[in-house]
Amino acid sequence: MFDKFKRRSYRLENIDTGNYTAEEYEGCIVELQRVNRWLGDAHTLRKTLLRSVEESGLRHFTVLDVGAGSGELLRVMATWTRQTKRQAHGVGLELNDASVSAMYEQSQSFPEIEAIRGDALCLPFADGSFDYVICSLFTHHFVDRQIVQILQEMSRVATRRIFVIDLHRHPIAYGLYTTVGKIVLHTRLLREDGALSILRSFKPNELFQLAEQAGLESISVNRYFPFRLVLSASGTAGKRVSREVSVDHAPRAA
Repeated sequence: MFDKFKRRSYRLENIDTGNYTAEEYEGCIVELQRVNRWLGDAHTLRKTLLRSVEESGLRHFTVLDVGAGSGELLRVMATWTRQTKRQAHGVGLELNDASVSAMYEQSQSFPEIEAIRGDALCLPFADGSFDYVICSLFTHHFVDRQIVQILQEMSRVATRRIFVIDLHRHPIAYGLYTTVGKIVLHTRLLREDGALSILRSFKPNELFQLAEQAGLESISVNRYFPFRLVLSASGTAGKRVSREVSVDHAPRAA
């Protein structure tokens, strides 16, 4: 049994093959928001991105959420910024038209959130367009070489840091999901894809190695309850800006 956890599975999920109806997809989005709200993603966002904003003393900042789904985490961010009297502009990027529409419709009361259709493998933004770039439960849908490309793209458009939230491939997580999950989950997509998502996900050293392959700097991978991993790294756009400033202000020889 434990052999299945040694290496990532590359078997495609229903959500990747399109094996679902429009009604199933809408039901999955609603239930996924509830699961993520109670089981970690909003909590993890507060412990990572929002803590970084707070520790940096930022009153204004920008965030890109790659593979944002319905924009749930951007709304968590926007609610926090209002509560802490900050200002933020959030952009959610999705390739799926239904997700873009759901993000737009569910964020009507948040004018600071924008929904855009685009490809994570080739982000439609200039270098350093955002302070932070995040993604959540997204990278496990891709093979390793694609993940490296996504990490490079995220870092390219970030001036401060990137945060990649995903699942920890762990036997206990899988066991709980395939037992308790069958009782509490109602949608077929979540029941079937959720277990496979765990098998497609990562161990900490795997995420770290992918970040190294992408050429990222200041890399860290941390565990968060329940069974979440967060890869964090500095944005390469910020490094380039710093180097350019240093050169421009270098003392000239007399």
